[in-house]
Amino acid sequence: MENREFQYEEKIAKSLDMLLTQLGENEVIKSYKEIAQKVDQHEGLKELVESIKRHQKDAVQYAHYDKPEAEKEAIRLANTKQKEFDEHPLVIVYREKLVEANDLLQYVTHLLEKNVNDGLEEKIEHKK
Repeated sequence: MENREFQYEEKIAKSLDMLLTQLGENEVIKSYKEIAQKVDQHEGLKELVESIKRHQKDAVQYAHYDKPEAEKEAIRLANTKQKEFDEHPLVIVYREKLVEANDLLQYVTHLLEKNVNDGLEEKIEHKK
């Protein structure tokens, strides 16, 4: 009996590896990975993120030292940089690709869940 369970787990592991390979070869996932890499390597976007963080930290410090005008200005600058980041063409495409990839993965997850549940229900029905 123990040997049978091991073989079953091995079969599941192989199936999972095959699924992961197929997902990695899917155009939606490939496209997402490509744009994610471009975003990650884009120096201008890295600088924007650092600038946003810097202004946010400044706002927290100004609030701590009870400097409301300086805090407001730091928040305004952070929001301006955040808007610039959000409107960057690469970020827009990245978010679109992320939604597509997420939709695909949700669909695959739903199918797996349905097939597993159907299989379990079938086993239960056979035992009755």
